[in-house]
Amino acid sequence: MTIVTRRFVLCGSALASAAVAVATVPWANAGTDADALYFKLHAWFFSHEMHLAQPIDPQVFVADPKVAAGIGPQGIRHVAGFRPALMFGPHDVSLYNALGEPLGFTLAEWFAAHGTVQITTAGTGTRVACRFHRLRPNGVYGLFENHFDQKPVGFTPLDGAGTNNSFVADANGDASIVVETPAPLTHANAVLLVYHSDNKTHGVSRGDIGVTAHHQLIARLPA
Repeated sequence: MTIVTRRFVLCGSALASAAVAVATVPWANAGTDADALYFKLHAWFFSHEMHLAQPIDPQVFVADPKVAAGIGPQGIRHVAGFRPALMFGPHDVSLYNALGEPLGFTLAEWFAAHGTVQITTAGTGTRVACRFHRLRPNGVYGLFENHFDQKPVGFTPLDGAGTNNSFVADANGDASIVVETPAPLTHANAVLLVYHSDNKTHGVSRGDIGVTAHHQLIARLPA
């Protein structure tokens, strides 16, 4: 049985230069478990992969009356008056989905989420044991697998079938879940946490991205 261990380290000139600014907020140093892969904010991961000078969260939106309707990053269409949230803008702002419907929490609360995952071999697949903190209290979540070896990137439920990859956080926003994947995970994969703002699971689908489904945390397997 093999356990992989990796801490999240900011990389890339744009994000590295911003590290000092976020060093004191909870989500900048998330996770304390030993022998674990640390989840990072999906917003960080996306912004680094896209080499953005101004990091954003493409999955959640803030009100901005100057913005016209359009298609944002990741192909998410948004209505007029709303834009993707800036990672280094104000955090005490209310969040909305791409249709301008309130999500019921602030950007600070969204960015407070963190967690760890232990990856071990299990038969012909992988055992994925996750622990999360400061999720949405009683929120509905799903775990999915990123396939970076597919173009465009593919997504499948972590359990392969969409029957055992969903869970509900407790009243404190904590959760633990163990999922076995049908095939081994490699560096071509990541474990993705999706928040379902409609409080529904969607089987093999993540849901309507940016509207009822929002990528919150991600942990890519080390090379």
